[in-house]
Amino acid sequence: MYSIVDIETTGNGYKGSKITEISIFLFDGEQIMDEYTTLVNPESTIPAFITNLTGITDAMVRTAPKFYEIAKKVQEFTKDTIFVAHNVNFDYNIIQSEFKSLGFDYKRKKLCTVRLSRKIIPGLNSYSLGNICSAEGIHIADRHRARGDAEATVELFRRLVQRDDSFIINSFLNPRSRQATLPPLLDKHIVDNLPETHGVYYFKDSQNDTIYVGKANNIKQRVISHFYNKKKKEVTMCLETADVTYTETGSELLALLLESAEIKNIYPKYNRAQRRAGEAVGLFSYEDQKGIIHLAYNRLKLVPNALMKFYSLAECRSVLEKICEEFELCPKYCHLQTNVNACFHYQIKQCKGICSGKEDVTSYNNRVKLAIQSIGLQVDNLVIKEAGRTENETGFALVTDGIYRGFGYVDVSQQLLEPADYLFFVQPQQDNRDVQRILSAYLRKEEASKEAPSQH
Repeated sequence: MYSIVDIETTGNGYKGSKITEISIFLFDGEQIMDEYTTLVNPESTIPAFITNLTGITDAMVRTAPKFYEIAKKVQEFTKDTIFVAHNVNFDYNIIQSEFKSLGFDYKRKKLCTVRLSRKIIPGLNSYSLGNICSAEGIHIADRHRARGDAEATVELFRRLVQRDDSFIINSFLNPRSRQATLPPLLDKHIVDNLPETHGVYYFKDSQNDTIYVGKANNIKQRVISHFYNKKKKEVTMCLETADVTYTETGSELLALLLESAEIKNIYPKYNRAQRRAGEAVGLFSYEDQKGIIHLAYNRLKLVPNALMKFYSLAECRSVLEKICEEFELCPKYCHLQTNVNACFHYQIKQCKGICSGKEDVTSYNNRVKLAIQSIGLQVDNLVIKEAGRTENETGFALVTDGIYRGFGYVDVSQQLLEPADYLFFVQPQQDNRDVQRILSAYLRKEEASKEAPSQH
């Protein structure tokens, strides 16, 4: 027995959505056995755009039962049935969330008519309920209302059952099959063909636009993990995912570097952390007439040899404050306190008094030099060698003159002696704060592993 379900909601995102209407048809594969439809009081305001879409108003649901009042009916009505819906994870997860808020577990086997339609009725431009019903000549009595959409889904499912000569429905119900957990627009074979290697993967929507870029040590495993994540962003992103492509890198470091570059080149809408492309502020040093070394900052284009690059003034000042504190530098000469004769930190014993003539210039400058040495990669020329994509090649990341140049691959038979020799093979990339962070973390990790005592 199947329970074919459709709900309307307040539309406040997956976790914030509350049900405003629910319709359930009990279907034995051939005919409707029973039906339950009701408006539901969501105990919250229905946004205007949802009312415009569904026609359901606050006035209509004011006297309707709240979900806790119909929960027992929904539980009993769908007991021992297979839960069927168009984009099943949406309806199922919201109903499950409503039960969870009441302290109950709600678990049913699931079938998605979007995924089934892609298998049994291939070749459509869109697998929305409206488009499939139009292609199939199925009338929807009341579009975007629970009963109308559920009744149309019943007829669609009846036709899918009739045409299922290859036992596709049974394979979807097989507990070993991942069909029910995969995004409705994504074919199973795409996931099955993903490699289990280091690399970068790309989630693409039905228009072939990249909506998310990620890195992985095991591409297939990482991609699948998104489909089990119930966070609002993940659920929304997966519902839009129609394709997954990838680029193998051979190592985690090169995957991190490629991911960072791709996010800045493509600007996928579901990537946020590294989407900012250009730095705005540069940190630099100079020596004044008294011989005191200053740490200062300015717009990046006015700083020819920046010690560090930042996305914002706030980020720059935050890092500079930490450097100032760690090396006991003077905020006046770090340009954190201006128009003062003596800095406030001297009064509270956190500055040794260079601003008040109480500290020797050479002593102060030595600490500034140590602070400068601690900044950035602290290397001028460096080749970081990594595993390649095959046994016959070596991957590498290249730094020359203290600037990250990019990464690439060379045949293991190549005899390259100097960092400059690798420039011919490098895939040029932009140096930026994120890359500096990735490489610095890698070098620190490598240094720590060398210093760790060996185990005997």
